[in-house]
Amino acid sequence: MNVLVFAEQRGGKLKKASLEAVSVGRELADVTGGSVAAVLVGQGIASLAEPLGKTGADKVYIGEDPLFASYSNDAYGLAVSKAAQIWGAEALLFPGTAMGKDLAPKVCARLGAGLLSDVTAFKLEGGTLQLTRPIYSGKAFATLSPVPGKPFALTLRPNVFPIGDKARTPEVVPLEHGVTQGDIKAVVESIIAAEGGTLDVAEADIIVSGGRGIKGPENFPLLEAFAKELSAAVGASRAAVDAGWIDHAHQVGQTGKVVSPTLYFACGISGAIQHLAGMSSSKVIVAINKDPEAPIFKVATYGVVGDLFEVIPMLTQAVKELKSRQ
Repeated sequence: MNVLVFAEQRGGKLKKASLEAVSVGRELADVTGGSVAAVLVGQGIASLAEPLGKTGADKVYIGEDPLFASYSNDAYGLAVSKAAQIWGAEALLFPGTAMGKDLAPKVCARLGAGLLSDVTAFKLEGGTLQLTRPIYSGKAFATLSPVPGKPFALTLRPNVFPIGDKARTPEVVPLEHGVTQGDIKAVVESIIAAEGGTLDVAEADIIVSGGRGIKGPENFPLLEAFAKELSAAVGASRAAVDAGWIDHAHQVGQTGKVVSPTLYFACGISGAIQHLAGMSSSKVIVAINKDPEAPIFKVATYGVVGDLFEVIPMLTQAVKELKSRQ
């Protein structure tokens, strides 16, 4: 099976989720007897081909053009579709990021391919590929298989799949994309970057999230200080975001970002099903809540029944002391 992976980059830097997708593509190609190609679209991105080879790409298509300086699903969709046709892709993989989720349907519509989103596992059984994704807000898992003989596409949940080490030197091929200015219906005039140094919760290994129990925006610095000591991202529940305490970019949940970090701190979060849908796949969950009956404790690996305004400063200090001994 020939696999094509869309390798997302922003600002000339590969997203971690892209390397995870290439690693999955390598595994998928190995078990089905195929090869892996990655497609990079942007400007000034030629140097990014090397890390894609290290994670398993046999070939890298480089679509480099001023038209691709800013993301447009019209332009990127045409370029990725062209790469898929050239490669003869039977499977297309996209990182499950905001860009990947936006781009995948566009490409599938052009290629007549089926799309399965938020895949968290796969295996080959009896010659049939079986794909797993969570359903019903993460309460259950569905196992599906692609239609034989038809191309299909997957978006992969970030932080679920490990980044492999398949060191190789990929063949780098300029992509004759054929995209013109007239193909782009919506033009990006400017990009307003988020505050510097802020980690994206979708890719962070550790997340410290606050909910209604944080009581107000003036108390989020408490979580930010803790997160800084852990080199973690700061997340939030929908209640905190809807109240205007923190930007929507930090929201974790069904209507926010789906995350799968190694360690997730839920501080003052009751555990509504919409929030659990976004973080229940975390490897280790630590819940801090005054209410011992809070639903969050049902999914937590460790639970602390206590006042977060007392517990968080103690944890922050403990982390500082541990770091000072290293």
